[in-house]
Amino acid sequence: MTRRQQRRYPRLARGFTMVELMVAMLLGAIVIGGVTSVFLAGQQTYRTNEALGDVENGSRTAFEMLTRDLRDVGFTGCDNTSGRVANVINNSANLWYANWAVPLQGFDDATQDPALAGITGNGAPVAKTSSVRVLGTANTDVSVGSASGNPAAFNINAATTQLAAGDIIMVCDFDHATLVQVTSYGGTSVGVATTTTPAPGNCTSGLGYPTQCGSSGNAYTFLPNARINLMTAVDWYIGSNGVGGTSLYRLPVTYTAAGVSVATPQEMVRNVTNMQITYLESAGVAFTNAAGVGGNWPTVNAAQATLTLQSANGRADVKNAAPLVRQFTSTTTMRNRVL
Repeated sequence: MTRRQQRRYPRLARGFTMVELMVAMLLGAIVIGGVTSVFLAGQQTYRTNEALGDVENGSRTAFEMLTRDLRDVGFTGCDNTSGRVANVINNSANLWYANWAVPLQGFDDATQDPALAGITGNGAPVAKTSSVRVLGTANTDVSVGSASGNPAAFNINAATTQLAAGDIIMVCDFDHATLVQVTSYGGTSVGVATTTTPAPGNCTSGLGYPTQCGSSGNAYTFLPNARINLMTAVDWYIGSNGVGGTSLYRLPVTYTAAGVSVATPQEMVRNVTNMQITYLESAGVAFTNAAGVGGNWPTVNAAQATLTLQSANGRADVKNAAPLVRQFTSTTTMRNRVL
């Protein structure tokens, strides 16, 4: 081709060289890698934040329910009884759910808590975690009506669905409070007979203070408007759940016409792996574990609970792609034991 022909017909366009293609691919890979890295980092941040929210919400729920029971330790319904509480429940000293002399008791190892003995499978207590038993009362709209001449019964202000045979109730007025089991209920009449049915029953129908068991006992007539509350007895602990993990459980005592029974454990908050509770005595200066309290449970006026929770997401922790684990601590004052 002559020079004139080369000027008339320019050189045809050439493709990319191998070097240019490799450089372009390298730059593209860098861009894609950066975008992927940002995406994965954002995804991990989302998982971590979601897991942190889960454990925080779980701890908030757990403390809300646990501290509600702890605050009401020893609550009778009347604030002027000054410890004057009669207890006519049969064998009440050996029944943890009716031993009003010890309305609060903790254990450093839940497997050593007699109230949890025999629980296997779902709800079985976890060793080396704390448990605590709490007695109190729940407010009702029931009060004593007209005075009754029957020593084994008293009248209430109106018929109610809040009372039934088998219930353990606290009746209190300006003088004292009495823990007694309802042996029969009908209309506006509450029976408190001396009996073992429903179980455990009452050792006397005399509701006066101090307690005197026997056929007559220490007779006392609660006057109109005396308060009537339902007794609550619960045990808080860490137990195994049905998905291979652990949860915070609440074991309540329930009432039936046949008598008192310990119900099936209630799973309250899942993925709680540990609970450690320490206690402060009225004359103490530092919190101590249950073993340190010894037999001084009536002097305990505050409890400090530390819960360990882990996230349901098993890859929420950015450090080791494991569940996110956090500890939370709350201190609760027994408001019925402080001035």
